[in-house]
Formats: sequence, structure tokens, C-alpha cells
Amino acid sequence: MRSENGRARPVVVGLPDSAYAMQREFGGVRPRLAHEAPKGKSAAERGREKPRERRTEEPAREVSADPRASGGRRTEGARLGVIGDSHGYLDPAVLSIFTGVAHIVHAGDIGAKAVLAALEEIAPVTAVAGNLEPDDLAASLPREAAAVVGGVRFVVAHKRKRLFKRLAAGKLPAGLDEVPGLVIYGHDHVPASSWVDGTLFLNPGTASSPDDEDDDPTVAVVEDTGSGLTVTFFPLRRRDA
Repeated sequence: MRSENGRARPVVVGLPDSAYAMQREFGGVRPRLAHEAPKGKSAAERGREKPRERRTEEPAREVSADPRASGGRRTEGARLGVIGDSHGYLDPAVLSIFTGVAHIVHAGDIGAKAVLAALEEIAPVTAVAGNLEPDDLAASLPREAAAVVGGVRFVVAHKRKRLFKRLAAGKLPAGLDEVPGLVIYGHDHVPASSWVDGTLFLNPGTASSPDDEDDDPTVAVVEDTGSGLTVTFFPLRRRDA
């Protein structure tokens, strides 16, 4: 994800009516389309399923923008910073990239409470537990959460497969009566975005790239333009660079 002069450049992803065309004049990270969410099961199929233990998930809630995020000024349309798989490390560049956002969403595998504390200095944070959290952090976070920020309704969980199955089966967090306009997940370490039936499915990628085979680290910013959502993937430096 670098231009000809070697500097990192963000990838801007367009609105659904422009087919999410990438502005790609550089190489590096290659955002890929997420797998489509599975179709809902019929009533007969759901009736044959064995009942599962019901988990209490965090209900959807209305979130107000933190005045610190916009210097006390009202912003036009919501801007959300989206991060995942930080694994205990927060690149200082993320603090600059997320300046001015109304809310931050962390899609799990946070790795350390200090990461959340640093993000909370910028804006309110909605975070979920990943599969590699320290015990104390995992115990303090939900596996799935939903909220509404400036009219943008979203749900977030760490693992795509589990989240998609729950959405397809109609198992929504309390306060949601339909699949929201933004579905956020992590775990795969691959920046990805796709539109499915009017819903934006988004993986911001890994913010730390802990494995050699990972793409370069990225975070994302989602913006409500009034006519739809846009996503910008921002590249970060590898920790060993």
C-alpha cells in the first residue's frame, strides 16, 4: 500500500453504487472482498436444529459523540475509527488517524488494557473480546456488541464465521430488530469490505501484523456521507520496519 515515492497511502473504498472501486495507484496491501453472509435458514430448518445455550449479549445502545473528538464542534455525518487484532500493540500513528472520529470500534484480540485506554483518550470505544485476550481482559468484554453512532447502526464481533451464522439465524443483540447497516469483524488479519443486501461487512485488518505471512498492518475509518458509507483503509508500518 505504497505510492511511487515509497510513502504509505490510504486505500479509499467508494459507495456501493460505484461498485466499491479501489483507488489503486500503488502496491502492497490488497483489500479483498469478504465472504458473503450466509442466507437465512427456513423455519423448517431452524426447527430441526438442536437448541443452544443462550448467551446474554450487550444490547445496542445510542452513543453520543465525545466533544473531544471534534474539538467541541459538530461534525457533518458520523466518522468511526475501526481497528482489530492489535495484540497488545498500538502504533502511535493510529492516534493521529483516528483524530476527529466520533467513536472507535475494536474488533477483538486487543491484547492489553493499555490499548483501550489509549483509544479512549480519543473517543468513546466499543470493544469485544477476541480469542487471544488475557483472562482479565476477556472477562470484562462481551463477545458481541452493537451500538448506534450518529445514525450509523453497527454490530461487532471478533470471528466472522460465528457472527455471520448468528445474523443469518436472526440472533441479533438486544435492541436490534434487523441486520444493521455496518457489520464489523476481525480475526482474519485481512483488510476486507463488501456490500451484501445493503449492509457493509468490514474487516479493518490487523493493526499489528504479528505473523510474517500477514498483510501489512491497517486500520479503517468509516464515514457516513449522507448518501452512504465510505471506508478508508490506512496502512501502518510493520513493527520490525
